Amino acid sequence: MKVTVAGAGALGLCSALALADAGCEVTVWDPAPEANASAVAGGMIAPAFEAALDPEAAPAFDLLMAARNLWPALEARAGVALDRSGAVGVGPPDWLGALQAGFVRLGLRMTELPRVTLEDLAPGLSPAFADGLMTREDWRLEPGPAMAALRGAATAAGVAFRTRRAADAGEGDWLVVATGADPGLADVAPELARLTPIKGHILRLAGAPQGLCTVRAPGVYAVPGDGGLALGATMEVGVSDPNPDPAQAERLLSAGVGLFPALAGARPQVFAGVRAATPDGLPMVGPSSTERVILATGARRNGWLLAPLVAQVVAACVTGRDPGPYAARLHPARFGGGA
Repeated sequence: MKVTVAGAGALGLCSALALADAGCEVTVWDPAPEANASAVAGGMIAPAFEAALDPEAAPAFDLLMAARNLWPALEARAGVALDRSGAVGVGPPDWLGALQAGFVRLGLRMTELPRVTLEDLAPGLSPAFADGLMTREDWRLEPGPAMAALRGAATAAGVAFRTRRAADAGEGDWLVVATGADPGLADVAPELARLTPIKGHILRLAGAPQGLCTVRAPGVYAVPGDGGLALGATMEVGVSDPNPDPAQAERLLSAGVGLFPALAGARPQVFAGVRAATPDGLPMVGPSSTERVILATGARRNGWLLAPLVAQVVAACVTGRDPGPYAARLHPARFGGGA
């Protein structure tokens, strides 16, 4: 069976690998595979913080955890390196209290950290933070190396790549639409009209403090990676312009300086990407109203977290296998059809 995958981000690459492993002949099409939104990300595999802080994500906590639990197998299959050191939350007392309450509602416990431990986990952290909370439930990967590992594994499995935009299934028996916020295939998959673009910025700076773990605070996170430090991320709902905005970058850097005062005066690299979101925050994964078209798009800010689960459902839909217990909650038809 031949499958055309449109989009070489996290969802497209994981789906292509799963389809190849299921015996399909797969070709991935993307005009700019290194410039998609999956590369402009912190690489969070973070079901706990997402569900504790985001009211939209909380009802899907079980699904998010199930997706996270698929990552170790993908790590072994594709050579993607996972950072399981956890994440630390710091902020004003009311924010920490709300975070703690969110974890309790999810049935999770956080570890309370005194200042001395925070200094070990986040060297250079502002003295304004006297304590914090930590969870080991959240993991992380580095997006660039992860995409390279997934592409390498897919290539070794026989997947072909084309640096062009897919207009339809071409020679494929099936078309998998994993194009994120790009509406270019809306005539083929009318459900794409349900997506809302969300623009996000991330800053990368040289020289991360040694031993830095993931740090999350109101409106900002800081993560190590590629020998430096990344600050993220803005969310501009309804904005589809992919060009970096200096004003947004300045606000993000200011929030980063609030975490790590030594960043004052830094000149970061600024990156922007546009993601896609559905009305309920979960991706559309499954059959389109168009015959032999499968959707795998709209993961909002949880594309990396959800990618293995999305891939599992996509491969099952194409091969006729049981798509699993979460497929109904991701089905595109839950929004009442196309446009």
